[in-house]
Amino acid sequence: MRKTKLALALLLVAGSAWARSNHDHAQQQAAGRHVDLVIALDTSSSMDGLIDSARQKLWDVVNLLGQARPQPLLRVGLISYGNDGYDPRTGWTRKEMDLTTDLDGVYSKLFGLKTNGGTEFVARAVKVATEQMQWDPSGDALKIVFVAGNEPADQDRQFTVDEVVGNARQKNIFVNTIYCGSPSNGEAIGWQHVAVRGAGKYAAIDQNKIVAIATPMDNELQKLSEELNGTYIAYGAGGAGKKENQAAQDKNAAAASPMAAATRSSAKAKGVYRNDDWDLVDARKHGRVADMSRMAADELPPEMRSMDEKQREQFVEAKSKKRAELQQKIEETSKKRDAFIAEARKKASKSASPSFDDALLGAVKTEAQGAGFAF
Repeated sequence: MRKTKLALALLLVAGSAWARSNHDHAQQQAAGRHVDLVIALDTSSSMDGLIDSARQKLWDVVNLLGQARPQPLLRVGLISYGNDGYDPRTGWTRKEMDLTTDLDGVYSKLFGLKTNGGTEFVARAVKVATEQMQWDPSGDALKIVFVAGNEPADQDRQFTVDEVVGNARQKNIFVNTIYCGSPSNGEAIGWQHVAVRGAGKYAAIDQNKIVAIATPMDNELQKLSEELNGTYIAYGAGGAGKKENQAAQDKNAAAASPMAAATRSSAKAKGVYRNDDWDLVDARKHGRVADMSRMAADELPPEMRSMDEKQREQFVEAKSKKRAELQQKIEETSKKRDAFIAEARKKASKSASPSFDDALLGAVKTEAQGAGFAF
């Protein structure tokens, strides 16, 4: 009898361990799902307000997807179009940055955009997004394009919107449109048509309207963000440059507004903000660097080069622990900030026209929910 009970107990333990293992594996598989997001911005002369909105609101998108469960692997790509300084052979369209987890790199490109003249080919922007971006090939990836502009959507005579949007849908890419103008304008219909064909969302906005609500928590979040940077350990050939760019994008966000800087701080505490290609803490966390003892001294920052293997491990672990503490503080402060903003929005006029972030965040959330993510 005792042997039978012991055998049953061992079977239960083994079964429980097997179930936990399978559950953990399923969670890891789900957490690896890609959300690939491409933003195509009109950079013709009248679009400074649109670009400013994108600079203000990119980190809101990161924050939103940082709340998604299971947590996705977020990659963002950037396209600009409608600029007379671009090559006419490309339809005055340029791929600024391929899909990447390097969100600081994308933000840097956003701040480099300049407006000039304008021949705006919406179809060409969608074509470049569909064919030139390195979309995740897995069948369960969520693939989204946003095209924002203010001229008729059917100006391209070489490629029609029906043709290029149809190709995007064949690749399971959602195409959303943001028309920068009054919904009563006749050309708004063309932007609606693109969104319908792309199985996406359409919105008409005032591109010069930026919803930026100051809160008492903004300064504290900015300070925590600066302190958080001290937990990053640059490694590899390009690590030092990317660490410098992280600080530079903090300054860019602060230059955009204190609110943008606070939102960026919140985003840096989310799991979707990851830098395992240049930061040792993230690289260890995500399995990119398994054995630091094999790393050459010149791959490490100066303060680590004379350390032995144990010292390296202790150094990275201390930075990791400090980061977790700071991220927790940022999360707690961000919750207070979110509550403050939600209350302020309730008091705002509901009849006001939607803004860039209303259009962007609403569509991303709806399409993510449709793909099985929860918020």
